[in-house]
Amino acid sequence: MLTHKMLPAVLATALFCSSAVAAQPGSVAADGSQAWYTFTGQLNAQKYATADQITPDNVGKLQTAWQMHTGDVSDGKDPNGPKASDWGATPLFVNDTLYVSTVFDRIFALEPDTGKTKWMFDTHVPLVDPTQGELKNRGLSYWQAETPVAGQPCQKIIYLGTMNGKVFAVDADSGQACTGFGQNGVLDINQWNTVNAKWPLSILQPPTVYKNQLFIGWSGQDWTQAVQPPGSVFAVDAQTGKLNWKFDAIPPDLDPKTGTSNVWSSMSVDEANNLVFMPVSSPSPDYYGGDRTAPMPLSTSVTALNADTGAVVWSYQIVHHDIWDYDTNSAPVLFDLQKDGKTVPALIQSSKQGFLYVLNRLTGQPIFPIDEKPVPASDVPGEQAAATQPWPTTPEATTPDQFPGISTLADVLSAGYCSRTMAGLRYEGRYTPPSLQGTLAYPATAGGVEWGGGALDPTTNTYVVNSSSVAQIYRLLKREDYDKVNAGLSIGQKNANGYFAQLGAPYGFELQTFLNPMGMPCWNGPYGTLSSYDLNTGKLNWREPFGEVQKWGFYMPESWGSVTIGSPVITKSGVIFIGASMDSRVRAIDLKSGKVLWSSTVEAPAVAEPAVYTYKGKEYVVFAVGGNSILEPKVADQLIAYALPE
Repeated sequence: MLTHKMLPAVLATALFCSSAVAAQPGSVAADGSQAWYTFTGQLNAQKYATADQITPDNVGKLQTAWQMHTGDVSDGKDPNGPKASDWGATPLFVNDTLYVSTVFDRIFALEPDTGKTKWMFDTHVPLVDPTQGELKNRGLSYWQAETPVAGQPCQKIIYLGTMNGKVFAVDADSGQACTGFGQNGVLDINQWNTVNAKWPLSILQPPTVYKNQLFIGWSGQDWTQAVQPPGSVFAVDAQTGKLNWKFDAIPPDLDPKTGTSNVWSSMSVDEANNLVFMPVSSPSPDYYGGDRTAPMPLSTSVTALNADTGAVVWSYQIVHHDIWDYDTNSAPVLFDLQKDGKTVPALIQSSKQGFLYVLNRLTGQPIFPIDEKPVPASDVPGEQAAATQPWPTTPEATTPDQFPGISTLADVLSAGYCSRTMAGLRYEGRYTPPSLQGTLAYPATAGGVEWGGGALDPTTNTYVVNSSSVAQIYRLLKREDYDKVNAGLSIGQKNANGYFAQLGAPYGFELQTFLNPMGMPCWNGPYGTLSSYDLNTGKLNWREPFGEVQKWGFYMPESWGSVTIGSPVITKSGVIFIGASMDSRVRAIDLKSGKVLWSSTVEAPAVAEPAVYTYKGKEYVVFAVGGNSILEPKVADQLIAYALPE
């Protein structure tokens, strides 16, 4: 396997070469409008729309063009009904149709200008989630033949992955199953779940489609087992479902000791250079690594593969010996950086730490400085924390290097609870290891930047990303102590109380967000920000508090911002569209200044990134509004489109 330090000379010479990020064939219509054909808009993950009808000057006039309710929603309160829904599906606009999937594993094909249903496909998958604790869905994938044959079925295919590991292939025109794919139109990836098969593989993120292949990652049960299935990514034929190759981040000889290092997030593709980029997550058990000390250079990394063969071209590890659950959690954004008069093929990888890693996408070499800094040692018997960690200095992180301090308001209202708790925790800055006494983790697994990632305007290389500021408490418990605390409780009850077994490891784990008894954050805000960077220089353009905390029916001050889940979209005219915040609003923001230009209240937090497209000469911005329990106990099934009035 190759790392960024073990590159063939032919790639090293590419450090400063021009390599434009190609567009997906058929992604731009004859009228110049752009399709929205992947979860990230395009295979380069830029989340950039060429539409320019809606501008900073007229965006304040936006109004609802249409909306529909899928009927697929659950608050989880019915003991005999499905679990709570967590809908984060970005709609696709392609084939002159808007396609969206639901948490009940149905596909809707809609008229883009009215929202009326053309057809609906029901997978009839049982509404029982085997791994996640909620019913989740993040969208669809699309493939079409290079030269579609008129009258032949399945020349254009919509794919839906489900939480029980099935991939359904459906004719994009008719809504009928593509029976030549898998078994009668259904591929079960659990047929390849043969190592440490503790639970079924769940397809959380839609597969990535490139050429005639689907790249399929998966999610599983975090924090429950020390030894888990290895995080294979499967490359299958787009028409038949036949397995072409698979990628494993964990060396096979370590399978008896660990697992995961899976790709549960979206991926990106450099079409000109035939590279697919994998954001690889952390290995199990997430918070104790004493039994997995052997090198795993591909874990918690961004890794480039040859799309045809699955061979590793390069890999850059963003966290050594990850014991914080700092999964690489979004597709890297690909772009061409202008540096010293030369064009550099680049990518930017956001992270839960709030660090932004800018690398040459052909070699994995850092473009801006990334230091190896000493970090605190572990005091847990058996653990061997890494002595150093990669530390990008440019662009500056979205989160501060140091804990932002105890909130005076939260501390006073809780009679000193916050400061007393803090005094008993271990904290020595970033990468303070989990401990038996309890460690303040800042930033924690909640972010930093979560699974949406950032957006980029390729005409100026302006990069915009939302980020959360969350402090959590990590505590390891000796196995006998963990068992005493959780005696008689079900797995669900343990998890609800913040306890996670890590079965097979000598320690269980407790995770708590650092709140006072009233539910107020014990740390100073802002709790969420939106930042803009010039990626040609790495400099910060602006940073603004983003969103509003909603609690007890009130909105907190705008200066506090909000924890966010979801990602922004940038349009050619200089407008940022984003949901993501816990206040159940969607917003338009000025790309130049970061100021809010327009907002609209929706039925729940809109954690899916919007789709932006032009149809019949009119620009639409569409949000799937489904909610997320991390932000608010509020769910919905609303799909809403905005446009300028006639």
